[in-house]
Amino acid sequence: MSNLVMLGGLVGGIGLFLLGMGLMTDGLKLAAGPALARILAHSTKTRLRGLASGVLVTALVQSSSAVTVAAIGFVNAGLLTLGQSLWVLFGANVGTTMTGWLVALVGLKFKIEALALPLIGIGMILRLSGEGRRRGALGLALAGFGVLFLGIDMLKEAFSGLSTDFALPEGESFRDVLIQVGIGMLLTVLMQSSSASLAVALTAAQGGLLTTQGAAAVVIGANIGTTVTAVIAAIGATPNAKRAAAAHILFNLLTGMVALLLLPWLIDFISLLGEWSGLDSAPAAKLALFHTVFNVLGVVLIWPIASRMTGFLEARFKRAEEDAGRPRYLDKTVLAVPALALDALEREVRRMGSISVATVRAALAETRDQALVQNRAIVTRLSQAIADFIVQLNRAEMSPASAQRLPAILRLVRYYESAAEAAVVGATAQGSEVATGLPEATAFRNAARELLALCEESPPVADDAPMTAALIRTQAAYQALKARLLAAGARGDMPVTVMDAELRAASALRRALEQLAKAVTKFPQLAFEGVLT
Repeated sequence: MSNLVMLGGLVGGIGLFLLGMGLMTDGLKLAAGPALARILAHSTKTRLRGLASGVLVTALVQSSSAVTVAAIGFVNAGLLTLGQSLWVLFGANVGTTMTGWLVALVGLKFKIEALALPLIGIGMILRLSGEGRRRGALGLALAGFGVLFLGIDMLKEAFSGLSTDFALPEGESFRDVLIQVGIGMLLTVLMQSSSASLAVALTAAQGGLLTTQGAAAVVIGANIGTTVTAVIAAIGATPNAKRAAAAHILFNLLTGMVALLLLPWLIDFISLLGEWSGLDSAPAAKLALFHTVFNVLGVVLIWPIASRMTGFLEARFKRAEEDAGRPRYLDKTVLAVPALALDALEREVRRMGSISVATVRAALAETRDQALVQNRAIVTRLSQAIADFIVQLNRAEMSPASAQRLPAILRLVRYYESAAEAAVVGATAQGSEVATGLPEATAFRNAARELLALCEESPPVADDAPMTAALIRTQAAYQALKARLLAAGARGDMPVTVMDAELRAASALRRALEQLAKAVTKFPQLAFEGVLT
């Protein structure tokens, strides 16, 4: 019965640790989302700066996943190259070792109740009094810290009791090491958190359930196990996300294999390094140092081959990019950071707008463009993908300012979809050579092209005056064309069926142009990214 209670404490401790880590990470991401974006966007000019950014931000946010998501978001935005993002990802691997130091030097050294319970209380007071503000997000993070420490305390108690009745494979043979690595991988896959696996390994070693070398093998397994999470995250993701996930997998596999081959010597080196630096001789402290050293070793090993790796990855995963109807920026991984998800959403909407402009331009051509219907289908697919992404984004906790951006984005999507739909109707309805040769038809098309040129300006027009003037000219040309077509039909110069078709075509094209003009004048910050052909 007592063993069941101890196992219950073990499961509960892991659960509290995961809950605390989740609360802490969510709070810090909400509080530091814009700052996270600024740091990564401006601190990746060189390899060293990108590496340092990854280490620093991961240590602050306590989530390598959040930093990975941010890096992928910036690659998709074109703010970072794949090569720059890789160093942020490698730095995130080093930065995540801070969790081990947190467990070893704080969680296992102090009376947890004296620290954890006040943190939870203060954090929840801040959370309740600062709902929707940065103070509330910081309160959530503070409460998460407290819950995390309670989880560590429960793990410590459980392993202390289990050490007398339960044994893990702690030998140093090849078979035992493989089993220990497998345990680390399995824990990470089951809990979807290498930090939780690390906490289990450290507390198990501290409780006497594992030797230092056995726990080190579990830590290596946890590092390798995170690649499974990357594989799952990359399923159905954008090409850049797949490349980043592949880089993460290659780095962790290389680091893990080298650490396994050098394991006995690394343990001896860690012991000497600990004695030389005056570090606590406790197993948990040694393991935290080991985790840091072998991740730094991985960066050293990857340094000379990083350029080749980048070139190799950039040549992969291109098929999805060739499908214009597939979202290029909407990656489910960025949903974890709402500020970045909104940026990705706006970039996809700008791309959709560019395709809408190309659709309207094709409809204005005197010869039928075969890409017209295809572009309309692409806009429809993108509209659905954007709507689905917004539904998922609404489930995340966003700041009020971020939440206010969603209705504007949805309205803009509707403008673009309406423009593409009207353009196809207009192109399908027209076709009479008699009507096409009318001077009024030529004047209408010229005015429409001038309006499109203003829509495509980058940066967008500074005020509404030029767009309003162009829209007035287009409407006047449409009215002149309409009058001419009605007169031609009344005199019998044109069959009534042809007249009706041309009127519907001109009206649809005018509506398409009006929708694009509204998009530019009402939302200039989301101007098209460029016409796609």
